[in-house]
Amino acid sequence: MADLTDQGTSPPIINIVGRRVALGPMSHDLLPVYHRWANDFDVELMGGEIVRPATMESVAADLEHYTRSRNRVHFTIFETAALQPIGWVNLRDIDYEHRTATMGISINEKSQWGRGYGTEATMLIIDYGFRILGLHNIMLDTFSGNLRAINTYLRVGFREIGRRREAHRIGSRVYDIVFMECLASEFTTPLPPVVEVP
Repeated sequence: MADLTDQGTSPPIINIVGRRVALGPMSHDLLPVYHRWANDFDVELMGGEIVRPATMESVAADLEHYTRSRNRVHFTIFETAALQPIGWVNLRDIDYEHRTATMGISINEKSQWGRGYGTEATMLIIDYGFRILGLHNIMLDTFSGNLRAINTYLRVGFREIGRRREAHRIGSRVYDIVFMECLASEFTTPLPPVVEVP
């Protein structure tokens, strides 16, 4: 895991600070980290991605796309104690007229799984979407075999709204795609607001 405080580099820019994680912009400085994550088949599999080798060029092209898209906000997740990058979280397909978006998240450092970082990062991005972007409905999808993710989303306040049955395959195993949503009018968080709005 990359520890940015020991490399003589400037500390990363942080936009949103929680208790245990912080969110900051994606950075070209972190391309080697993103490249390593994209080639961790365990992580990609749990994220519902197509599992295949990723080149540095393809990861750089994805980063360029993410940072230029006007209907996407993509953050790097940092563990706050050492400002180590541990994953990413995003809002995409943002529709400002209808106040909707789709959320995605991945804790890419497997050593950090099960520590509550995903739950807090999800709370922060949802609060950001509702409080700062003015969204009202944020949805996501995952596959039925990813119970850790489903339980995280339920804890944050998402509700299951439907399934596409037997629509996700991993080898010979078949799973449902689970669709979930959270409304601004139903969302509460124990964390301080991501930004104090005057």
